[in-house]
Amino acid sequence: MRLLVLCALGLLCLLPGGSCDHHVSLAHKQHDVNSALWKVYEDIRDTHLKELSQSFDPLSGQYDDNGVAAKRLMKELNENRLLEQHHWFSLFNTRQREEALMLYDILEHSTDWDTFAGNAAFFRVRMNEGEFVYALYAAVIHSELTQHVVLPPIYEVTPHLFTNSEVIQEAYKAKMTQTRAKIESHFTGSKSNPEQRVAYFGEDIGMNTHHVTWHLEFPFWWDDAHENHHIERKGENFFWVHHQLTVRFDAERLSNHLDPVDELHWDDVIHEGFDPQAMYKYGGYFPSRPDNIHFEDVDGVADVRDMLLYEERILDAIAHGYVRDRNGKIVDLRNNDGIDVLGDVIESSLYSPNPQYYGALHNTAHMMLGRQGDPHGKFDLPPGVLEHFETATRDPAFFRLHKYMDNIFRKHKDSLPPYTKEELNFEGVNIDNFYIKGNLETYFETFEYSLVNAVDDTEDVDDVDIFTYISRLNHKEFSFVGDVTNELDHDVLATVRIFAWPHEDNNGVAFSFNDGRWNAIEMDKFWVMLHPGHNHIERSSHDSSATVPDIPSFQFIKDRTNEAIAQNKELHIEEFESGLGLPNRFLIPKGNVKGLDMDVMVAITSGEADAAVEGLHENTSFNHYGCADGTYPDKRPHGYPLDRHVDDERIINDLHNFKHIQVKVFHHA
Repeated sequence: MRLLVLCALGLLCLLPGGSCDHHVSLAHKQHDVNSALWKVYEDIRDTHLKELSQSFDPLSGQYDDNGVAAKRLMKELNENRLLEQHHWFSLFNTRQREEALMLYDILEHSTDWDTFAGNAAFFRVRMNEGEFVYALYAAVIHSELTQHVVLPPIYEVTPHLFTNSEVIQEAYKAKMTQTRAKIESHFTGSKSNPEQRVAYFGEDIGMNTHHVTWHLEFPFWWDDAHENHHIERKGENFFWVHHQLTVRFDAERLSNHLDPVDELHWDDVIHEGFDPQAMYKYGGYFPSRPDNIHFEDVDGVADVRDMLLYEERILDAIAHGYVRDRNGKIVDLRNNDGIDVLGDVIESSLYSPNPQYYGALHNTAHMMLGRQGDPHGKFDLPPGVLEHFETATRDPAFFRLHKYMDNIFRKHKDSLPPYTKEELNFEGVNIDNFYIKGNLETYFETFEYSLVNAVDDTEDVDDVDIFTYISRLNHKEFSFVGDVTNELDHDVLATVRIFAWPHEDNNGVAFSFNDGRWNAIEMDKFWVMLHPGHNHIERSSHDSSATVPDIPSFQFIKDRTNEAIAQNKELHIEEFESGLGLPNRFLIPKGNVKGLDMDVMVAITSGEADAAVEGLHENTSFNHYGCADGTYPDKRPHGYPLDRHVDDERIINDLHNFKHIQVKVFHHA
């Protein structure tokens, strides 16, 4: 998305009063972002940024909106309307979101680094810390000025949102006694709770980072008129990322001898309660929810009947094959773009054609479910874990909620005609052989991260190393290997798509092909040039476009940045720039000792028909959810060619450009 404004910024340099920051190195930009986020609840430690926080005047900066955003926020600040510091922040709170976005607007409209860094420093010491962190993270992701800046892991910036309260308390004890500490973390719950078997998935901080980063990259508040560009396929992305989380969670459940997750129903009980065992930095503990409670109306949010009404209207639209926009105009759903429209409707983002009529099923549901511990505000509890993207997946009800919405999406997808054999065939291309090189084996490893930013501090007290460690899932590296024949007399560009799904349910009953393909995990998607004759393809699991490497520690980023500045060298940590994909170690489900049976399907389709940009076979370092300029590399719908129902699996099994095998995923303790 950042590249969309590159030309505009280039022209700005030529305008009177325009400004560019070509003289500012990436290392210095990274240093300023690091310093703004380091010990965000304390005084700024960096001397330059501290001085800037007192000397910079936001109204004197260089902006492409004539300073409108800066004037608006300064007015709110001067009239003491902003949320105080040392208070919880939730993006689902309308007023708090508005305040955070006021700062985001200032940073996004800054046209030189002095203005960007000056505003970051100025508001860092004057705004609520949660609002500041959200605004800065969003701005770094979307601003052209911060291209290639790597955001430090959010779980080391605000550790209290990712770490159980007893660990935080132990961290304070270590700080007060100035004793180095490595504190063991445990997943929420106990062995008497079956959900504890899959807590390693929902509470994995890499997966939590993926979830919060996706919602920063594709925010529901995005306004094209205000931001001057459109986020392509935003609604479809909303469907796909949550669909993938849901089917992956089901695969983890089957790995642990649990049934696939059941969907929530507004007129039924919420069977599983949840005690987060976590606390806000300021604002008390996250509220808990007991087992087997009925949904209650939530004051100031919605009534249960509202949710049922929105659901009915959406299902009615799917049955009719269209929605009606604000002006009553019909918007067709029964085409490749229908899933994009439906995703916007269900979320609902500002892209929804008629939010007044169809509501915001997803966003409102998160608040409804998050408030069930105190629906009428009797105890004035802070927001629940489902009201923060950082913490939402900790609660097993998150996956029940998204199974509910996923089933709505499936009704739409199943209303579309299946692909024909002619549409799926890649004439002249045959997959002769396909297999997996290396064993599909998973294991748990110990992961350690810093809690230095979790505890209160002053400049007069030396830092002491405080870490927590926890078990996390990983797998051995493996490769997808294929032998492909191109019978044509010229090179052809091909798209390679690989999916996998559990072969059986928890009772040992094989899934039908139609149910299996809906539960397919996207393992990889990449482009190759097939030469005439035989082609040998080998693709490492490490290179999967569906995943990203772990973000390095905050201290690693700081050290590399300081080293680059001290030695006057370029900073190169761009491999960690994107946190959108799942952690690479989550590419396959856990499996079990006996081996979880999985179906794997590879489909090789026409790259000429699929590719939206050139050169994909030479450089596939695109973001999984879109290239750097916002263009999607793949014209096909997410999940293609398994996104539509299949009347007869023989249609696919008989195609020479498809291959279907079975494998086992083993887990070793």
